[in-house]
Amino acid sequence: MRLRMVSGTAFSFMIVNIGSGQGILRDEGVRQMARGLEGKRIVLAGSRKLNELGVMIEKQGGYPVVRSQQGLLQLAESEVERDLRLLLDSSTDWMVFTTGTGLEAMLNLAEQHGFRDSIVERIKQSRIAARGYKTYAMLKGLGIVPEVTDDDGTVQGLLRALEPYRFEGLSVMLQLHGEPMPELVHFLEQQGAAVRSILAYKHIPPDAEISLQLCKEIVEGTVDAVCFTTAVQVRYLYGFAREHGYADRLTGSFNSRVLAAAVGRVTADALKEAGVERLVAPELERMGAMLVEVARYYQQQEAGDKTSGIEPA
Repeated sequence: MRLRMVSGTAFSFMIVNIGSGQGILRDEGVRQMARGLEGKRIVLAGSRKLNELGVMIEKQGGYPVVRSQQGLLQLAESEVERDLRLLLDSSTDWMVFTTGTGLEAMLNLAEQHGFRDSIVERIKQSRIAARGYKTYAMLKGLGIVPEVTDDDGTVQGLLRALEPYRFEGLSVMLQLHGEPMPELVHFLEQQGAAVRSILAYKHIPPDAEISLQLCKEIVEGTVDAVCFTTAVQVRYLYGFAREHGYADRLTGSFNSRVLAAAVGRVTADALKEAGVERLVAPELERMGAMLVEVARYYQQQEAGDKTSGIEPA
């Protein structure tokens, strides 16, 4: 069992990291977190494992509220096929893979068109950089060990790892997911590289009515916590909030009464960039571990209120 200190604006407390590998709480975790969300309305901003997470919240006495901010991913099939064929027809010095999902989409599309083996061979002929453990694992499954990897799952971590290398006059294929990565492109181009990006998926924004409803609930404090499982969800919510005049009030509410929870460091960084200072995130980046953190927060808050003689809200 690992302990770490998490600081909030009002107090600090110890969190026990007991999340499981696939987001399902172990029996010990269930016992420790039993009824930790009693009476709390917990928003799920993602689109995956909603039933499973909802059951976990209910078992702890809470009420799951689904307000998906993930949007949809649409495979840019014709563009990706074109880019992959260009990749086969030209030499590439470096290939930089940023998501396992995007790499998988590329390989699946290549297989549909009968040139998957050729793409894998082309990857093996290049020097490889990879961000994220899922990307690394997928490459390793192909018999490819990346020369450069990040140390924390972030683009900034990958940039730090790439700094000792020189790219002047070299060609670089940059695999993206659903969003551009201007800081990575800028770094490579500043080094003198010729960068060609492959955007495997395009994001379609979430339902505007749902985003508006969530903004109002956060500002009015009619929900207790919002759980974000990707940085994309944070960016969509804040993008909508800025367009409709809710951004400052959103941040103010997160920093005072509605708890923001992030599944991991990248998502937490997106919240911090938006000005959110009061948030929790697990060391082990799993959805179940995130809910454990939220329950632990409220248990520690309640314990603190009882010690000071304050009745918990």
